[in-house]
Amino acid sequence: MQALSRTFNYFFLTPSTDINSFPHSIFALKLTCALSASTSNLLITITTRHRTCSWREGEDGVEQPPLCPIDPNTQGIIKGRDLFGYVGIEAVLDQMRRKTMKAGFEFNIMVVGQSGLGKSTLVNTLFKSKVSRKSCTPNYEEKISKTVNLQSICHVIEEKGVKMKLTVIDTPGFGDQINNENCWEPIVKYVNEQYEKYLREEQHVNRKRRIPDTRVHCCVYFLPATGHRLRPIDVEFMKRLGHIVSIVPVIAKADTLTMEERLEFKQRIRQDLEANGIRVYPQKEYDEDAEDRILNDKIRENIPFAVVGTDKEHQVNGNKVLGRKTKWGIIEVENVAHCEFANLRDLLIRSHLQDLKDVTHNIHYETYRVRRLNESNANGLGLSALSLENGTFDKNEAESQL
Repeated sequence: MQALSRTFNYFFLTPSTDINSFPHSIFALKLTCALSASTSNLLITITTRHRTCSWREGEDGVEQPPLCPIDPNTQGIIKGRDLFGYVGIEAVLDQMRRKTMKAGFEFNIMVVGQSGLGKSTLVNTLFKSKVSRKSCTPNYEEKISKTVNLQSICHVIEEKGVKMKLTVIDTPGFGDQINNENCWEPIVKYVNEQYEKYLREEQHVNRKRRIPDTRVHCCVYFLPATGHRLRPIDVEFMKRLGHIVSIVPVIAKADTLTMEERLEFKQRIRQDLEANGIRVYPQKEYDEDAEDRILNDKIRENIPFAVVGTDKEHQVNGNKVLGRKTKWGIIEVENVAHCEFANLRDLLIRSHLQDLKDVTHNIHYETYRVRRLNESNANGLGLSALSLENGTFDKNEAESQL
């Protein structure tokens, strides 16, 4: 301990114009602690920046040691091996898990695309149950709607004690008309209406303990497997919806393309997305750290996902697999060598489900909320009725106006 004290006093408490003296003192402290058996359990945490430290003149004219303010952003980290005993911090995760399992959570997914692209089948395949509107409607008859008519159906799915309230929003009639001008407007309006409903609940003086969440967390957009490029309706829809909801584009019925055609089609779609400034999930600007960036870069390289959906099982080498049977063989839905359905499932459910909800709340809903509050402040009134056609309000512009 005496050696430690002398080393510290020499390098740190002695006035010096050498800017490197402080790092030297840190090194000396670490070296002394490492060499001294009596201080093996000593934890020294220095939370300061040497640039803010300056020697000061005391009342008697004698220089005094510097007063180094503690930066709250550079606190020392105490790891498990430095604790005196078990604290129980890690039990918080169990508490959160039990609470989530008891209360359950909500996930709202919208599927958009022309009729006949397999939207209902893919949703059933994703959740391995009959959850689509088509599957749950007795004596369902497929009719081409004259207008885009949004319909939703809710289910409670339980797996290993975890409950999820799943809402599937279907968009029959989208892209099925000769004139598809502004066919996206009912969808934009629906998405914004859910934001408005959530905002109204937040504004109540005596609001509910848990606000029902009907906001759209993800929109899966189905592209026909033409093998060419994005159509004008695809470009317009994703440009307008990409600012208010997380869009995940997929190539429907990808088994109609050869492997070479699929790769070329995916590459052309990525080029069109970039050329038109279309925002699809996951966006680069939302990557929180290097680990997220590496994972999301791999996902972005595979977008759009070439998928095949089915709810029928077949025997392959003695095992039951979901697949489509042809006279050439069986296309296994969950086999990554056959299609990219497994990648889509992992993104939507196993790896990014919570992130989709976070992006919806922290980015898309927050953008809407800022716009509405700006409008109410400009009018000098409370929340007024809002025209919901325009869903492309920029978040940075909204924040700059506050």
